[in-house]
Amino acid sequence: MEFNATLLGQAITFAILVWFTMKFVWPPLTNMMEERAKRIADGLAAAERGKQDLQAAEKRVAEELSKARHSATEILMAAEKRASQIVEEAKDAARSEGARIVAEAKSEVDQEVLRAKEALRTQVADLAIAGAEKILRQEIDPAKHADLLASIKAEF
Repeated sequence: MEFNATLLGQAITFAILVWFTMKFVWPPLTNMMEERAKRIADGLAAAERGKQDLQAAEKRVAEELSKARHSATEILMAAEKRASQIVEEAKDAARSEGARIVAEAKSEVDQEVLRAKEALRTQVADLAIAGAEKILRQEIDPAKHADLLASIKAEF
């Protein structure tokens, strides 16, 4: 194999091409590939953080929903308890009001009975006096017998 000038020229040209490529072309390409790899890695890391944040958010939402359901249940139970208390209070108030009304009615009836008895005594006494007066017109003196008539009236 002979080394001639063409081979030597091609070797020098190839060496210059390799040097030029290594000096001016290769560094920007490697920098672009490193930046792209870094952006891809950052994107994957961000996606992973996003998944973790999503899972954490879903967990918080589930906890908040659970708390809200529990709170709603407690509120409903308290409302039902209060409603039953109100019903019981209303029943108690109605019972006491009914008892008061019955007591007032009994009191009124007793008073009416007493008034009726008194009126009846007065009428009976008046009738007795009138009847006795008609029968014994000559013998009765109202002034003399007033005490006797009062005691008869009190007996009835």
